[in-house]
Amino acid sequence: MKKPVKPKSEHDARHQMIEELFYDFGRNRHQIYWMNFTRGIFFGFGTILGGTVLVAILVWILGQFSNWLPPLSDFLHQFTEIIKQTK
Repeated sequence: MKKPVKPKSEHDARHQMIEELFYDFGRNRHQIYWMNFTRGIFFGFGTILGGTVLVAILVWILGQFSNWLPPLSDFLHQFTEIIKQTK
C-alpha cells in the first residue's frame, strides 16, 4: 500500500519542482521574461487565428445546410450582409 504524502513535504516538493523548471532555462531573468512575452504573443495570435478559421468553417458548413432549413438561410444571409457592411 502506498504511503500518503504529508502536506508539508508535498508542498516542498512542488516548490522545488517549480524552482527547477524556472531555472532550467538559465539564470538570466531577462531572457526568461522575453521568452514568456514572445510565447504570450504567439499564443494570442494562434488563438485568434484558430478561432477565425473555426468560425469560418462553421459558417460554411451551416451554409451547406441552408437549402434544407429556410430559417437558417435567412440568418446566414443577414449575417453575411452585416459582415459585408462592416468592410
